[in-house]
Amino acid sequence: MSGHSKWSTIKHKKALNDAKKGKAFSKVSVQLTHAARQGGEDPDMNPNLRMYIDKAKEAGFPLDKIEKAIQKGTGEGSEGIIFEEITYEGFGPFGIQLVVDTLTDNKNRTVSDLRKIFEDIGGNMGDAGSVSWNFETKGFLVVLPGHMEKSEKYGEEDKYVEENIEDVTLNIMELDGVLDIQEIDDEGQKKLEIYTEYNKLGSVRDSLNTQGYVVKEAELIKEPKMYKELSQEQLEKAQEAIETIEDNDDVQNVWSDIEL
Repeated sequence: MSGHSKWSTIKHKKALNDAKKGKAFSKVSVQLTHAARQGGEDPDMNPNLRMYIDKAKEAGFPLDKIEKAIQKGTGEGSEGIIFEEITYEGFGPFGIQLVVDTLTDNKNRTVSDLRKIFEDIGGNMGDAGSVSWNFETKGFLVVLPGHMEKSEKYGEEDKYVEENIEDVTLNIMELDGVLDIQEIDDEGQKKLEIYTEYNKLGSVRDSLNTQGYVVKEAELIKEPKMYKELSQEQLEKAQEAIETIEDNDDVQNVWSDIEL
């Protein structure tokens, strides 16, 4: 399980670099449009859209651009934009296994671009099932072990109140679909990483929100059943290859079997 925590750190650092180049904003916009297209423009009725709005705000995405991206999905002022979720798989340098999740409005462009990228990094795209057999889809959430206390005074921000982390952990473990919980320390901030059955991610997230816990992240992850060990030099080159794939605008996530 710990492998994902380390991988999340790498993805977070990469997201910061992408934000400087404008790529993070571009991907957030696509996610908002797709979520609105699938479940409507009301975040109270569309949990996925609510999650992406929160992510967009955290990334500093302007509110007017959030609204514009949502309108693209609902078709306001246009015919709307339709994106497809397509997953590709293949092999990277040193034979590492790669699963690439994309969100695209032109799958011919995406597959052509990815095929060239795989060749450039010294790998090759594989057929469906060539590596996905080694990956298991799970739900993944990051939660603060506490709740937001509403301020009674106008103009004051709500206050975060931390609870006993052991009591919170036991409470969450009782939720249907929860597989495992890990306590982590993120620069002095206690957090819980929660792993769920892939089809129970939404219900667990909604239960946590209803109970007042602060959900910082909620997504489906693809975790390898077997990992591949690399030397430090090989690891650095493999991570560079993965970042090259992530740079593509249509790519949302890259999962690998690397043992970090």
